[in-house]
Amino acid sequence: MSQKHEVPLAGGDRPGLRADCANCFGLCCVALPFAASADFAVDKAAGKPCVNLRADFRCGIHANLRERGFPGCTVFDCFGAGQQVSQVTFGGQDWRRAPGTAGRMFEVFPVMRQLHELLWYLTEALALPQARPIHDDLRRALDDTERLTRGSAEALVETDVATVRQGVNALLLRASELVRAEVPGRKKNHRGADLIGARLKGANLRGANLRGAYLIAADLRNADLRTADLIGVDLRDADLRGADLTGSIFLTQAQVNAARGDTATTLPAGLTRPAHWS
Repeated sequence: MSQKHEVPLAGGDRPGLRADCANCFGLCCVALPFAASADFAVDKAAGKPCVNLRADFRCGIHANLRERGFPGCTVFDCFGAGQQVSQVTFGGQDWRRAPGTAGRMFEVFPVMRQLHELLWYLTEALALPQARPIHDDLRRALDDTERLTRGSAEALVETDVATVRQGVNALLLRASELVRAEVPGRKKNHRGADLIGARLKGANLRGANLRGAYLIAADLRNADLRTADLIGVDLRDADLRGADLTGSIFLTQAQVNAARGDTATTLPAGLTRPAHWS
C-alpha cells in the first residue's frame, strides 16, 4: 500500500486501520480481560465472553454502554485488528462454530492489535511533510509491519512485538522531532511525566513532548496543544474543554474518547468529537 502513495493516507483514512465490528467475531469482548472498576461494571477473565455479547457477535448494550457502567468499552480501539484476525488470519472461521480455533485466535488478537497500532502511527508519520527526510525508513517499517500482520497464527503468536515496537518508536520519535522543530521558541518536555490532576488550564504546550505522560483528570481547559506529540498519553478524564489540539501528532480516537471536551475543543484532522462530549 505504501508503494502506491507518495504521501500515504492518514491512519484514520485507511479502512483497514478502523474497527469494522461487522466483520469481527467480537474478539475485544472475549479475548481481553477486564476488572470491575469505574470503567467496567463486572469482572471478566481473558477468553471468557462478556455477558453483553450476543450470538451475532454484537454488543447487546452498545447504545447505552456508559449508562450501564461500561465506559471502558467506548474508548477501546483495536485499530482494525479484529477484522484482520477474524477474516484474514482465520479465514472467516469463528470461534463459536469452530471452537478449536478459539484459544489461538484469542492469543493472536492482542498481538495483531499492537501491530495495527504501529501501522496507524507509521501511516500518520508518512503523511507528515516535515518527516520527508525519513520517509524511506518509515515506508520500510510500514511494509515490514504489514508483512507481519499477514503471517500465520503461529507466526503472529511468536512475534517479538517489543522489538518491533522499539524499532518503530525510534522512527516515530525522529518524525516528532522534525515536526516540532518548526515550532518557534523553547518547547516543554514532559515525556513520561506524572501530571495526574495537574492544573494546566491555559498552558502553552505548543510543540511539547508529552510522549507517555500521565494526564489523567488533568485540567487542560483552553490549553494550547498545537503540534504537541501526544503518543501514548493517558488522557482519561482529562478536561480538554476549549483546548486547541490542531496539528497535534500521534493522537488517537481512543485517547480523545477517554477525555472530556466540548464544542470549543479543536481536534486534529481525522478525529471526531465523541458523542458523550455533548
